[in-house]
Amino acid sequence: MATKKLNVTPLHDRVIVKPAAAEEKTAGGIIIPDTAKEKPQRGVVVAAGTGKKDEPVTVKPGDTVLYGKYAGTEIQVDGQDLLIMRESDILAIV
Repeated sequence: MATKKLNVTPLHDRVIVKPAAAEEKTAGGIIIPDTAKEKPQRGVVVAAGTGKKDEPVTVKPGDTVLYGKYAGTEIQVDGQDLLIMRESDILAIV
């Protein structure tokens, strides 16, 4: 993905994030069925906008971030499932 140019550019303080894969097993080795998997709250920034007038965006492509459980809007670009959200929805850079 890093070598391929994304044909969607987020505006202002928006960020496009590729969510991490959902957990397949628990720490104890129990396999989690598809119906019980939780939505991931971690992902990698794919693209970031320029920011608002007096507030530049602090994340950059390639950063691993944590975001809220219900943050962002799901989009599909070139067959990939991505999230587009405001930078304020991002809780931390890991």
